[in-house]
Amino acid sequence: MRKIEQLMIALSPAALLIASCGQAQSGDSAGAASSGEPFAVEDKGTFDSPWAVAFAPGTQVLFITEKPGTMKFIDLATGQLGAVTGLPEVAVGGQGGLGDVAFLERESAPTLGQRTIYLSWAEAAEGNARNAALGKGTLVCEEADACRIDGLEVIWRQAPKVASPGHFSHRIEFSPDGQHLFLGSGERMQGEPAQGLDNNLGKVLRLNLDGTPAEGNPFADRGGVAREIWSYGHRNIAGLQFDPNGQLWDLEHGPRGGDEINKVEPGNNYGWPERSNGDDYSGTPIPDHTADDGFTKPAISWNPVIAPGDFIFYTGNLWPEWRGQALAAGLGTMSIVRVSLDGDKGTEEARYKFEKRLRDIVQAPDGSIYVIEDGSGGRLLRLAPAG
Repeated sequence: MRKIEQLMIALSPAALLIASCGQAQSGDSAGAASSGEPFAVEDKGTFDSPWAVAFAPGTQVLFITEKPGTMKFIDLATGQLGAVTGLPEVAVGGQGGLGDVAFLERESAPTLGQRTIYLSWAEAAEGNARNAALGKGTLVCEEADACRIDGLEVIWRQAPKVASPGHFSHRIEFSPDGQHLFLGSGERMQGEPAQGLDNNLGKVLRLNLDGTPAEGNPFADRGGVAREIWSYGHRNIAGLQFDPNGQLWDLEHGPRGGDEINKVEPGNNYGWPERSNGDDYSGTPIPDHTADDGFTKPAISWNPVIAPGDFIFYTGNLWPEWRGQALAAGLGTMSIVRVSLDGDKGTEEARYKFEKRLRDIVQAPDGSIYVIEDGSGGRLLRLAPAG
């Protein structure tokens, strides 16, 4: 049995300063400091640069993608570890590698058996060009410690392909009715393509489950790749989630400042790179959002940045006071950032400090929370209330 440590995860003085004084929000007040509430933290294993985690619906089996192009799973009921074969060839480098993993809720079952699996990854093209790809296949699990993916096929690609190592985004989210797939597509560190409707960079996309453009998208009458686009003017989408009321939100990396959560609405332009609440890495100023700039404003933004990983909306019973709030895994802050969202405004409620960068976060069926640390030797940690 693994040792469970009671860790008092509270704000350090530096993090407290950031939480209370250093962040810019869409509202008038700064974020509240953490109450210092402890977690009971259990180490569930170490992985090779883990990037995304997802439960197979109906099970206690958690799948973990690893950036170098491998995938593992752990049955939390038994502690059994396993590996997945049949993965795509990925372009590893910079921010590129194996990305997100997702399952269809309607295929919920108490055993793994066979079910549809979706993956995203960075794909090599001619020369130094790269693009994000989305694939669909069948996960087949016939042994306790081994699964394979049969019939994996690419159903979507970023266009155009770009010689850039970053901002793939490729986060996957399904609509609450299970009929559509929403996909984050980063602007590949190029900026201006995010404002164009002749490409799918810097966009949130709404697709059918087979990767084709969904009917009713706001720019469908333009034809071509515009038929995929749900919203545009995005930079680097680290998280894409529906809240318990069925509203879509994204969590984005800004440049030097300007990380943000956006309420994602069809046809809206979120301003990048024309507007940002941060500046370019070179120090070149970027105009902040203003009331009359014609762009949709973030619900909340941070300066200094939190450098986010993914996020969730908490719906469990272990922390009932958190229900409906967003919990964001923080890379730069090495923390979980808790945010309440009301209408189109957000307020930071607390930060819970950890020892290492956090890449992804997921809620387990029992209401506990799992996070993965970033980088080589990243741990999978189970969080529950202490005491």
